[in-house]
Amino acid sequence: MLSLDELLHPITPERFLADYHGRKPLHIPAGDGAPKRAILDWSRFNALLAQTSSWTASRLRMVRDNEPIPPEHYCTPVTDQSGTTLRPSPARVDVLLSTGASLIANDIDPLAPDMTQLAAMLSRAFGAGVSANAYCSFGGVQAFGTHFDLHDVFAIHCEGEKTWRLYENRADSPVAYPVAEDRLRPWFSQTRGALMQEIRMRPGDVLYLPRGWYHDALADAEPGNASLHLTYSVTPLYGRIIFGLLENAALQDPAFRAYFPPAGQDGGRALAEHLAGLGRKLADLAALPQFRDEVAATQERLVRRPATYDLPARKPLTLYVPTNLLPPAFSGPVTEAVGWAMSQPRFALEDMIAEFDFIAEADIRAVVQRLETAGALKRVI
Repeated sequence: MLSLDELLHPITPERFLADYHGRKPLHIPAGDGAPKRAILDWSRFNALLAQTSSWTASRLRMVRDNEPIPPEHYCTPVTDQSGTTLRPSPARVDVLLSTGASLIANDIDPLAPDMTQLAAMLSRAFGAGVSANAYCSFGGVQAFGTHFDLHDVFAIHCEGEKTWRLYENRADSPVAYPVAEDRLRPWFSQTRGALMQEIRMRPGDVLYLPRGWYHDALADAEPGNASLHLTYSVTPLYGRIIFGLLENAALQDPAFRAYFPPAGQDGGRALAEHLAGLGRKLADLAALPQFRDEVAATQERLVRRPATYDLPARKPLTLYVPTNLLPPAFSGPVTEAVGWAMSQPRFALEDMIAEFDFIAEADIRAVVQRLETAGALKRVI
């Protein structure tokens, strides 16, 4: 698995965070002595595509000349025990690829452990949701026109060569596009600004783009040139998340359940004072260590865990029941797990570990041991 140091080499993570992260693009050529970063080659990509039951019309998309190809042009209905699903037809996909269409394999990282682990590393490093898409395109045929993304991007070039063009303009912390989808293409072209930089990407190169940075890309128009790259989309939490998290906490306070004064009462002063008081209470709630822990737990929930099985082995279950004794005080994300355990009439330690998989298993076991030692939990023999 690539570490953040290896992904950014020779740039250190400290320099990246200080000079580039959220600020400006960074191109890191493969270079001599760089770690092997081209983690997907043609052979492996073909093998992943051959897992036909993994792909649907939304996960495997095709584009030609900046226009999406309708799914019915390359998919067929497939009926199995789960019902009827529109799945890509390898034969139809091949025909369209022969005409120069590009192929986009969305959400490809769960299909390969090393790609899943890289996504998890980026997720923890940036407190973000992360997924990877693979892009296959051919010389001189552009899949997407100029645009910007609503998330940070780490592009890892894998096969062939591609030229990326970066423009001087950048949208300010975008979370949505400002115009309707059918008007986006001309709007992007009108607002991108002048060409700032052209970058020729080769296998092992990495390109970082902060969200909102205008760009486009084109596989080099050389005979037989085909290009393959991975993009890891990195989407951290932002301010909107606090509204949902604060709601449950705020409603425990009667002040947030009280009716608002009429707008005309006392010349509007009563309503203004009421709102100001609620604002102060919200600020106090957001400053609590418990609220910080809840945000941290929400970030950790974004990390994808690789699927692991050990059949035919079956794990024995370790059963506990709460007693009438109060549990000791805890801090951090484990507080939520303790509350869950104490609310159950009976539970398995293994179920608790699964329920709170965003908390390290060792921490869960340590918490249960402490609760048992304090007499708040009793193991069922």
